[in-house]
Amino acid sequence: MFSSILTGGLNGMEAYLLRAEVDISHGLPGFCMVGSLSNEVREAKERIQVALKNAGFDLPPNKITVNLAPAHIRKDGTGYDVPIAVGMLQSLGYFDEKATDGILFTGELGLNGEIKPVHGILPIVRVAAEQGIKCCIVPKENAIEGSVIPGIKVKGVESIVQLVQFLQEESDDEKERILETYQCTLNQIRRSQSESEHADFAEVRGQEMAKRAAEIAAAGFHNLLMSGPPGGGKSMIAQRIPGILPELTDRECLEVSSIYSVAGLLDAEVPLITKRPFQSPHHTISNAALVGGGVRIHPGAISLSHRGVLFLDELTEFPRHILECLRQPLEDHKVSIARANGNFQYPANFMLVCAMNPCKCGYYPDKNRCTCSEKDMIQYWNRLSGPLLDRVDMYVETSRVDLLKLQGNGKEENTATIRKRVEQARSIQEKRFRKKNYTFNSEMKASDMDEFCNLGKAEKQLMELAYTNLKLSARTYHRVLKVSRTIADLDGSERIHEKHISEALLYRLTERNHGNNG
Repeated sequence: MFSSILTGGLNGMEAYLLRAEVDISHGLPGFCMVGSLSNEVREAKERIQVALKNAGFDLPPNKITVNLAPAHIRKDGTGYDVPIAVGMLQSLGYFDEKATDGILFTGELGLNGEIKPVHGILPIVRVAAEQGIKCCIVPKENAIEGSVIPGIKVKGVESIVQLVQFLQEESDDEKERILETYQCTLNQIRRSQSESEHADFAEVRGQEMAKRAAEIAAAGFHNLLMSGPPGGGKSMIAQRIPGILPELTDRECLEVSSIYSVAGLLDAEVPLITKRPFQSPHHTISNAALVGGGVRIHPGAISLSHRGVLFLDELTEFPRHILECLRQPLEDHKVSIARANGNFQYPANFMLVCAMNPCKCGYYPDKNRCTCSEKDMIQYWNRLSGPLLDRVDMYVETSRVDLLKLQGNGKEENTATIRKRVEQARSIQEKRFRKKNYTFNSEMKASDMDEFCNLGKAEKQLMELAYTNLKLSARTYHRVLKVSRTIADLDGSERIHEKHISEALLYRLTERNHGNNG
């Protein structure tokens, strides 16, 4: 007998629906699985046979053929165990064919018949809801995660025995008693998470220029590089930037949470990322851990910081080949990974924040403490390539904090006050880009610059002077205009004025900043 069971799979970040087709017929006993399968999926036949035997189901010595369709898509993971087992039991007549209509099944089977959690439930349930599927039955430990998607019933199941009882039952009330429907928890989780607190900017003493740069960067989602002696507060400022970024929208929450779901990093109790992510990898991180990849393809740190902050502390300690991997994602806002078994894409629209010492010893320009020669300075800065630095929108230098400020009782601006200004600038950008497919000034396309960054005569002359004297590249020219646009938004100005451009130029990294002739 033939059966076809609906399930879901993942290809990178892309979720898709597929069918587990099962045929049980007379012939030489055997269990054959086809459909472009990984080793994990091929091993399912052993897990399924033992699990069904231990759960008390009789499997006759027949020929079993399983096809995961469409066959041209590579299948990875263990989430196909449950739909294949359901298909086998349906073919053997344990329940009616109509019992599985309109239901998506996924989950891993333990050898005792227990149904175990799997990765990627959120994007699978999301695509099922978009395609009009009525119900998803998932492992109980994944049920809260799936329930954040509105417009679809999500039920959690603990064992294959419980699942068969559900499919055999005809009464809707009894079905609900056996497998409870989880209510959509999206708004509930958002409300509970909104009460959590971030580290406060009021704790950062001094460094007014760096804090101003952080505010501008947060308002326009610009990349920021901070340079200064150790202990000046660079890391403190970076760690507080997510607190002044605008709140994630519902769509962005699901987008970010889907990445963490695929990576298996969602909290089972609170399976929704409602705050801007903050990733701070150590400088010993590998290429695959930063960008994504590995033996079993998974998202890296730059995708885990999507819609949030990627903080690289001690920037010059990162190997140069690792840093060069950031160049393409910074431009395209996505990661493309090509492997023999397929091409994978992960989103990577992040705000890059970096911190570094100004020189090898860390104390330039303090001549009393700095022991670096001009050659040392050039070699130190040459650890960073020009093309990478060209993608940094803003550069700011921090200095040693004055003792009076460190000991003073003067009140510094707190995170809430700064965030209010950032949100006002963000609302201006929302109106400006309402017909575009991007939301921040930093994402502005070159073709839209004339419309949104229109300059007067004096402003054009200032930009021409800066372009010539500072030897700006075309990319840098546009980035200065984008930062100017953000400063104007924070100022509540419809037009970009000279003072906005002048401040944006203060944050440009040029040869005069570090004495690098390369």
